[in-house]
Amino acid sequence: MKPTDADKPSASLSPAMGLMVPTSLPSKGFPSLRTKFVLFFTIILAIACSTLSWYFIENRREAMAGNLQQLGTILLTNVVRNEHFQYAGLVAEDRTTLQQFIEGLLAVEEVVYVVITGSDGTVLAQHMKATGRSSSSLVQPVDHPRYPDSQIAKQLLQAPRATPLMTRLPASPARSNQFAWEEVVYDFAMPVLRTAKGNTALPPFSLQLDEDNAGSSPAQASLVSGIVQIGLTDAHLKRELTTLMTNILLFTAFTVVVGALGVHLLTLRITRPLRDLGTVAKQVAEGHPPVPLTPSTRDEVGQLTSMFNLMTHSLQDRSLAITANLATIKRQVSQLTALHQVSAAIVGTLDQSQLLNTILQLLIDNLGYTRMFLMLRDQERNTAYVAQIAGVTPDIAEAARQLDLPIQDDGGLQADLLIHGKPLLVASLETIADRMHPPMLDLARRSGVTSFVAVPLLSHNQLLGYLAADRGSQPCTEEDLHMLLTIASHVAAAIDNARAYSHLEELAQHQEQRIAERTEELSIANERLQEQDRRRSLFLSVASHELRTPMTVIRSFADNMRDGIAGPVSEQQLTYLTRIGHNLSRLTRIINQLLNWSRLESNNDMLCLGPVCVETTAILVAESLRAVAAEKTIALEIAHKDGLPAVLSDHDKLEQILWNLIGNAIKFTPPGGRITVDFQTTPEGFVQTSVADTGCGIDQEHIAMLFHEFSKVPSANPTAQGAQLGLFITKSLVTMHQGTIWVQSTPGDGTRFFFTIPVAAGGGKAEAPEPSTFPT
Repeated sequence: MKPTDADKPSASLSPAMGLMVPTSLPSKGFPSLRTKFVLFFTIILAIACSTLSWYFIENRREAMAGNLQQLGTILLTNVVRNEHFQYAGLVAEDRTTLQQFIEGLLAVEEVVYVVITGSDGTVLAQHMKATGRSSSSLVQPVDHPRYPDSQIAKQLLQAPRATPLMTRLPASPARSNQFAWEEVVYDFAMPVLRTAKGNTALPPFSLQLDEDNAGSSPAQASLVSGIVQIGLTDAHLKRELTTLMTNILLFTAFTVVVGALGVHLLTLRITRPLRDLGTVAKQVAEGHPPVPLTPSTRDEVGQLTSMFNLMTHSLQDRSLAITANLATIKRQVSQLTALHQVSAAIVGTLDQSQLLNTILQLLIDNLGYTRMFLMLRDQERNTAYVAQIAGVTPDIAEAARQLDLPIQDDGGLQADLLIHGKPLLVASLETIADRMHPPMLDLARRSGVTSFVAVPLLSHNQLLGYLAADRGSQPCTEEDLHMLLTIASHVAAAIDNARAYSHLEELAQHQEQRIAERTEELSIANERLQEQDRRRSLFLSVASHELRTPMTVIRSFADNMRDGIAGPVSEQQLTYLTRIGHNLSRLTRIINQLLNWSRLESNNDMLCLGPVCVETTAILVAESLRAVAAEKTIALEIAHKDGLPAVLSDHDKLEQILWNLIGNAIKFTPPGGRITVDFQTTPEGFVQTSVADTGCGIDQEHIAMLFHEFSKVPSANPTAQGAQLGLFITKSLVTMHQGTIWVQSTPGDGTRFFFTIPVAAGGGKAEAPEPSTFPT
């Protein structure tokens, strides 16, 4: 059977899954499923028919052979026991009578020869069909060396018996070539017996046995008048068997052909839907919309077709959902990239014109805005002017730079932005045309603006201007407004810093007599920077505290929903709630790290030193984290050290150090790993503590940056990373205790952190107070 296109192997890349999937039926050179079914059932049917035919023919042959033997026995017995044959023919040697009996026997189709032998061993009469001749003399010469066998008559004359003796004789070559099988002649021989003396039934001229035979067997106690031999051939039987076999072979061939055709039609109802399924599967794998299949039957193949339709529809929906999620992720990545690049641009330059041009171009490239412009406020003249514009033609840009709009509280859009500091989302330009200054409205219409967002630039409670953007023919959304609000704070800070730097440059260019004035202005600018830094630290501290309460509420509601308190939760909802909880935990770690970092920056952390047992503190921390380690099947072991002296430390800070190091080890150790904490004293008077794990390890090139704040050290488990302040805080706390911290790590073999704390005066032991609780 020639393979079809569906039988050829191929594979294609699934756009939704990103995997190579097979899209064809069996490879070229291999028989198809339909061919296998037809061959298998044809062979089974042929074997079954052949077996039954052989069984029938064999039984028929045995039955016909039995009938032939029974026929020979009956013919011979009837002739031998015929009194007319005995006395008139054999004893009287009446050849006419013998001829009549011979002709009567030869009338039977199966009889091929008849031989009558006298009591003295001479042949009285014989006839063979094979010779095809007859004679008036019944005694004919034997023309075949194999039969009739004269030894059979001699044997019966010497040892007469009352039953026929059957002997198988091969036929002559001339006769055996006429048939498919070799012809066999069955020789039936039997003596003609007369009763011994004393029997009145014998005729007067019968011979009598001698006195010496009186003690012989019953057969020998009688007189042998002669021997009759009848030869029966099985040629007729074998002709019937040949005809029967021919008919059976024809019937078997017909049955096999009909059966193969039936199996072919049956398998066609199975393979055709499977081929259609393969075609649709190939369409799905290549990313094309699948064509729904119509079930042709209601059996398992029809059910498979229905389930396949359902599966392809589900895969299509899932592909659309994945595409939508990828678009959302891509958009968020673009937003984060824009924020990062804007921050880098702010740090990289203080030139206001270059800074604003770079920022606007970055936002257009990364966030997909079509046009952006930035209005700044002139405090001295109380007017607004276009400081920078991007995404427009040069003539529109030149016209925009000529604008100089007064700032008045007249209920217009400019008053909302520059006086009241309200962000705006305008869905349609024409709906607010009456609230815009005519020059600005004309410029917007010439640029093709239909919908835009605008946010004020606020720095140190001063409105510096506003930032506006649009997406061409697409309407702006709330997401655009929120994103622009986030960027606006960075831009305002950059403008404020650029202006401060500009002022500093102006002061540097003044003459020498105004050095005092410049110094005073520089001092004021420095105070502003310090105030900004203080506000930043205060903002981090306040934000960290204020974010904890709503995050706790969010976690509580998420846990309640996940536990089914608000009703049944589907598997997908459970997955989303679990992700929410995971990200809340991560956000909590980041907030705690930022809070601790802000405290360190502001030098608000003071040590409360006293003798503390490091081993006891480590045990308390390990017990608090053991449940977290058990979730990942991580073994957490605290090695006991005899005679370990107490250290001079702030217990809470020491507990925080151990909490950070052991917690990090748990986060970056794969399931089934081990974490070991051990202690030893050093000759310099310190207690050295080590925290070893069997995690992924750290490359040597990244170890130098490990203890820096906001270090960008890559990790094998990025989801476990926070703000990357933990080790910086830990190092700061160890340094505050006059100790040192370092790390040894090999990629793939785990990491070991060491830190030292000075021994308390006197080296006595102390019991650690109740531990503080540090969030994980």
